[in-house]
Order: sequence, then structure tokens, then C-alpha cells
Amino acid sequence: MSATTTPPSGDLRRWAATLTVCLGLFLLGIDMTMLNVAVPDLQADLRPSMAQIQWIVDGYALVLGGTVLTAGALTDRIGRRRAFVIGLALCAGASLLGALARTPEQVIAARGGMGAGAALLMPATLSTIHNLFPEPQLRRRAIAAWTAVLGAGGLTGPVIGGWLVEHFSWRAGFWINLPVIAVTVVLAVLVVPESRGSGKPIDVPGALTSAAGLLSLVWAFIEAPTHGWTGAPVLAAFGAAGLLLTAFTARQATARHPMLPLSLLRRPSVMVGAAVLALMSFSLFGALFITTLYLQGVLGYTPWQAGLRTLALPAGLVIGAAGSLPLAARWGNRFTIVAGLIVATAAFAFLATTTANSAYGHLVVFQTVAGVGAGLSAAAATETVMGATPGDRAGLGSAINDATRQIGSALGVAVQGSLLVTIHSHRMADRLAGTDVPASLAQTVTHQGLTPIDTAPTLPDSLREELLAAAHESFVAGLTGTAFLAAAATLLAAVAATFLLPSPTCQALPTAPHAPRQGRGAVLGAVPPPQMDAK
Repeated sequence: MSATTTPPSGDLRRWAATLTVCLGLFLLGIDMTMLNVAVPDLQADLRPSMAQIQWIVDGYALVLGGTVLTAGALTDRIGRRRAFVIGLALCAGASLLGALARTPEQVIAARGGMGAGAALLMPATLSTIHNLFPEPQLRRRAIAAWTAVLGAGGLTGPVIGGWLVEHFSWRAGFWINLPVIAVTVVLAVLVVPESRGSGKPIDVPGALTSAAGLLSLVWAFIEAPTHGWTGAPVLAAFGAAGLLLTAFTARQATARHPMLPLSLLRRPSVMVGAAVLALMSFSLFGALFITTLYLQGVLGYTPWQAGLRTLALPAGLVIGAAGSLPLAARWGNRFTIVAGLIVATAAFAFLATTTANSAYGHLVVFQTVAGVGAGLSAAAATETVMGATPGDRAGLGSAINDATRQIGSALGVAVQGSLLVTIHSHRMADRLAGTDVPASLAQTVTHQGLTPIDTAPTLPDSLREELLAAAHESFVAGLTGTAFLAAAATLLAAVAATFLLPSPTCQALPTAPHAPRQGRGAVLGAVPPPQMDAK
């Protein structure tokens, strides 16, 4: 709980504040994926390259993930409600820039600015909830709701984005943020209490080295298909990322006020919980990006139709987050996390069986099962991380949770997108070699990495069908490869959670004969007993 503020009395007031920060969180999640379905429309308008498209899609999560640790520490220092409102204001300004953009570079800058605002907003939401609910049972419910809202926002982004593109344009995805932000700011001022944490000084060198290292890492993954995985710029970026992140780790070990205390990361609940969130986000959001392209480029749906056909994923996630509550109460967080990861692994393995002739129903099965698995594991992992974090460092604990999610999401889109483009381009080159498709057109289509919707109609019917068939089969080959990679990531997370997370007996809260009841009748100022794995 906060070192300076007592939660407001009354469950109604606390849940109203929770709903308000979750509204901002929902907006954050939508913005993360809203432009996924707008890629064809944006291509037709601004003509970005495939690398620029990945930066537009990934820049938001990249900046968020690279700066959220600093933002989390700043949130504890300046106040969580204040950070929440400032973050919303930054998102509003960047959204205006994106709506008025005339070049791909301006859209990329706008997405980066929105990510910076989200980096302040996101840890403020979870640390506020941590402050509002000292009772473990109520906090677990609130965190499950937080997980469901974040996932539902990110996974319904393509639906909302698709409708806006269909009826207006890709720019509407930026304009829609402004009224929602205005309403959320007013509600935050009225019902969200201010709270602060330890207020320790910000580790500026640590912030700079972590952000630069993460930026170099993701840039390398995004640019690898263009420059080659062994190209000098890519190898230099990987090397710079390794050196910068090593320097960041060394800084945290010696700094008087480290931004990320290594002692906190050495706690199994924090280390493994964060790794689970990163790997689950890597798999899920990379798959969402690719399957959205698949719905439009291979199955031929419009942006709105494609968005609607991703709804099974957030629906499954909400079901999984709700189901995590009884499972965690009965069997503990470790069992719930591992069960969710195994379910998700099965879903990605099923996605790998997709062919060019698979119908939409095949994708529904994947989305539903993957959503349930993600909801189960993410809710329990978030509770595991926050439960092991001291109350006066709730902003930092939230930032660890948020950073791992966003870094995982950014790398998921970057790595899986790069793997898709690599496999697609090689398969297309093999398929079109020796055909009557003009070499210049074959090279253009191969470079785009997408189904040649604009160019194919200009060809004779026979060549058009040959080109489309090659593009579809090549894309599905890339999708299959990324699905296997996603399955491997979630399986690795399941193994790590099984052997490294504390056993349920160590996670259980100690009881006393006259301990106060937890729940509606609990004393609001009471601090829950420490968990054994937090020592």
C-alpha cells in the first residue's frame, strides 16, 4: 500500500476509481493494436515500406516498453493520479499529430509519442489498484479485472480500428482518442485518490541505457529482413543492445538508488512471473498481428470484417481471466499459470496446422483456446509479481509487469513479423522462378510481404491466379513458422514456471487465530501478511 495515502473508504468509491483507471487502460490497449487492420488503407494513402509499417505497428509498444521502468519509478515519486493524467495528456497530443500526419515518419513519431504517454499511464493504473485494495482477495479480483481489460482492449483494437477504417479512414484511429481521453481525465480528477510511494531519486543513467538497449534490440529484429540477419547494421545493433543492457545491469548493481533493484528481480515470483508475461505477450500479440493480415490478405475480408473475426480472442481471454480466480484460490498461482501456458501452447500448435485452404472456423478455434490460456496465465502471473512487490514500490512493481508485457509484445510483432517476411519472400522467390510473371512485378510483390491486391488485377487471369496462389501459400508458410515459434515460447514459459515458481504452500498467506477477515468487512488500512516468496 502507499506510504502516504490511505485508500478511500467504501467499496463503491474504490471500484469507481478502479473503473476509471481501467478506462484509461482500455484506451491504451486499443491504441496498441488498432492500426493493425489499417495497414492496407495506410499503405494506399502514405505508401510506407514494410519496415515502416512494422515501426508504425511496433513503435508504440517499443517506446512504452523502453521507458515504462523509468515511468514507474517516476509514478511513485510524483503521484500516481498525476502520472495517469499527464500520460493521458501526452497521448492526446500525439494522437492529434497522428491524425494530421502526411508522411510515414510523422505517423511513426506520433505512435512513439503515444507510447511515451502510455508509459506514464500504465504503471499508474496497476499501482493505484494495488493501493486501493490491501485485502488479498479483493486485490486478486481487481487485478483479474485489470488483466481482462488490458487484454480485451488490445485484442478488440482491430475490431474498433476496422470499423473506423471501413466508415472513415485510418486517421480516425487517432481522432477517436481525444474525446475518450477528455472524459477519462475528468473522471480521474473526481474519483481517483492521489497516492505516492517511496519517492526515491530517478536513476537517469539507468533509464537512458535501458531505453537505448531495448530500442537497439527491436530495431535489429525489424530491420533484419531488409539488411539480412548477418548484415553489418543488424549485427551492430544486436551488439549495441547487448552492451547497453549489460551496462544497465551493472549500473543497477552499483547505483545508490537503482531504477530496478536487482534484489527484487532475484525473487522467484517476480523473475518468473515477469518472464511468463513477456513470453505470453510475445506469442499472443505477434500472432494477432499476423492473423489479422491473414484475414485480409488471404481470406479476403475487409478491415471491419477482419476486426470482427478477431473477437473470439478477447472473449476467450476474459473467460480465462475470470477462471483464474477459482483456480488460483484452490490450487495456487503456479498451477494456474502453468495450466494457462499449456492451453496456449496447444492453441499455437493448432494454428501451425493452417493451410491456404483453411476456413475461418479454423481460426476461431485457435483464438478461443489461446485467449483462455492467456487469460489464465496472465492474471495469475500479474498477481504473483504484484504480491511479491513492497507496497511503497507498487509503481515499480507495476512497471516491471508492464515493461515485460510491452517488450514481449514489441518483440513478438518484430520477431514474428520479420520471420514471416523472411519465409514469405524466400517461398515467393521459389514459387515464381521460371513462371511467366514479370520479374519486376515478382520482385515488388516479394518485397511487400503481403498479398498483391493492387497489382494482381492488372494481369491476365491465368497469371493473376498464379500470383495470388503463390502469395497465399507463401504467406501461410510464414504463418506456420511463426506459430511454431510462439508455441515454443509458451512451452518454455510453462517449464520455467513449473520448476522455478514457489510451491503453493510457500505462496499461501499465514493465518492467525484472530486475524481480521478479508473482504468487504476488512479494515481498509490493514496490510496483508507478507508472502514467503517475497522475502
